Amino acid sequence: MKDYNTKAIRNFAIIAHGGTGKTSLAEAMLYNMKATDRFGKVADGNTALDFDQEEIKRKISINLAVGSGEWNDCKLNIIDVPGYFDFAGEMTAAMSVADSAVIVVSAKSGVQVGTEKAWDAAEDKAKVIFVTGFDEEDVDAMAIAEGLRSAFGTSVVPVYLPVKQGGEIIGYVDVIANKGMKYTAGGTEEMPIPAELASAAEDARNELFETIAETDEELMEKFFGGEEFTPDEIKKGAKQGMINGSMVPVLFGSGLKNVGVKSLMDFICKYMPSPEDVQPREAHKPGSDEKVEVKINSSDPVSLFVFKTMIDSYGKTTYFKVMSGTLKPDSSLYNTAAEENERISKLFAPCGKKQNEAKELCAGDIGAVTKLNVTKTGDTLCANKNVEFAGFTFPKPVLSLAVVAGEKGAEEKISSGLAKLKAEDPTFTFYNNTETHELIVSGTGEQHIDVIVSKLKSRYGAAVTLKEPKVAYRETIRKKVTAEGKHKKQSGGHGQYGHVKIEFEPGANEELEFCENVFGGSVPKNYFPAVEKGLQECIPNGVVAGYPVVNLKATLIDGSYHPVDSSEMAFKMAAHIAFKSGLEQANPVLLEPIGTLRVVVPDTYMGDIMGDVNKRRGRILGMNPLGKKGLQEVMAEVPMAEMHKYAIDLRSMTQARGYFEFEFVRYEEAPAMVAEKVIAESKKDKEQ
Repeated sequence: MKDYNTKAIRNFAIIAHGGTGKTSLAEAMLYNMKATDRFGKVADGNTALDFDQEEIKRKISINLAVGSGEWNDCKLNIIDVPGYFDFAGEMTAAMSVADSAVIVVSAKSGVQVGTEKAWDAAEDKAKVIFVTGFDEEDVDAMAIAEGLRSAFGTSVVPVYLPVKQGGEIIGYVDVIANKGMKYTAGGTEEMPIPAELASAAEDARNELFETIAETDEELMEKFFGGEEFTPDEIKKGAKQGMINGSMVPVLFGSGLKNVGVKSLMDFICKYMPSPEDVQPREAHKPGSDEKVEVKINSSDPVSLFVFKTMIDSYGKTTYFKVMSGTLKPDSSLYNTAAEENERISKLFAPCGKKQNEAKELCAGDIGAVTKLNVTKTGDTLCANKNVEFAGFTFPKPVLSLAVVAGEKGAEEKISSGLAKLKAEDPTFTFYNNTETHELIVSGTGEQHIDVIVSKLKSRYGAAVTLKEPKVAYRETIRKKVTAEGKHKKQSGGHGQYGHVKIEFEPGANEELEFCENVFGGSVPKNYFPAVEKGLQECIPNGVVAGYPVVNLKATLIDGSYHPVDSSEMAFKMAAHIAFKSGLEQANPVLLEPIGTLRVVVPDTYMGDIMGDVNKRRGRILGMNPLGKKGLQEVMAEVPMAEMHKYAIDLRSMTQARGYFEFEFVRYEEAPAMVAEKVIAESKKDKEQ
């Protein structure tokens, strides 16, 4: 591959609802550019961009993948983005470096939830819509265009209208050039515009030219004066219209059959923006809040932004975009996050799993490098330590499951494997819950966590199963009591003797509040710490169901000792006895954790959401219209025990249009039915 300047580069993400044919479109593009020597099929598991074993097995995209090639004297950097909602973090990473987007829409399915999410993700990007699967029967181009306009507004306008004959696409009407084009073995040749499309083409052309005219005052004057635009004026106006969002072209074809794909590629090269055309990237100086703007410019010092990390059996591959300067092999760059230098040896232009060595990469280009030591996703590498780009705000994990090792002693292998997978996928978290003694993995959905578990086994040999995590209940008391504890044991020689009388009552603090109010030396002061320590040892295991006790005040008021047999151990044991006896008398209750739930959904789903919150024993705190696309915010308090699979249920109730945040806020007394169930489960666990 020859070296390209910034002006000739096109970085675009292919985004859509899952299963609409994004990867097939990307595969067709790579095949047309001869970047691959075969036209791979998703169904056959041999595409260039779905090369991870999990992707091949599941026949879906899981990771974003980059493919590059040459077309019409341009370098096309294609970023194929997963469309399934569990992998939304990949969309975030891709859009951080893409200058434009190709939104793929199924001709049969039309606008879907994922289409809406893709549109929102590309809100500030130039974009084009490619309607794929148009070769299928009973598909009406103008009806599809109207559906798109209804969903996304009047900026959506067809620029290439497909011409069908006998159910096959044989060509298209170029609305901009106002001529028909017929597909041939060698490319295309001009043909008359079919009569049935003449009126639609004319309407689309007028609308398109009006949009172009609005980008420039001189063009507006020419438009209203009835003058024709020159090709250069059309090109400039169309590009500007796409950049400012006033024009979103629609093209038709079939990615799977490689029909209309070359026309799309021609359009991308001619009209879509290069990195030079986009707004400067905002950054800041390392260690400072001082903001700076970085314009894509090859003559400035080198700076890179890392947007993806992949780890396999061969090592780590780091994907980046050159934000400024010209990067060459054998360079040393400074990592602003790690505050260390990284050595970059060879440079690669990625094409899926295949890495093509590059002599240099100019500003705006996308590349890859291997064997970096400290660099991770979201980091900045720069030549003169003067700039740092903002990292990512990934979707928060919404589903947590407990990991159970498949074999004893595998805990270290599991933790090590998860740490390596997290370096590749920052959208999941894992931690050891010291209270429940469980390893918890949190992700964006069931499929996401399932992929993590599958990779853990296939890559690192750590087989695990998943289960619902335990809820961290608490216990407390509701009344004041006095309890006595006496530990007395005689077994020849010195015996053991400790005797305490302790007053237990509800406390103001979550932690144990220990006081002493002993008169007359009935318990010597040197044994007070032993009594407190004995109580602290009891706190983690309450008398209701074995959960930690909170908000407890204990006051040592009396007791007795033996000058020979008393010891710290004896008084600790006496405190244990008093604790158990006292709490059983003090109206002990089980407390359950309560969280604040914030749900954002389209207002059409409000009834379902409110009913579901009530079913979960929740309390609605308020509702607020957000004033954006008919969205409503619902605030509620819900027991955490009822929220385990809320992410799955909300996705089902709202067709994935809703999202939520949930945070622990406090503990409340559990209802009797809940407490009985928890106590029964606790007894069952003890018996096992």
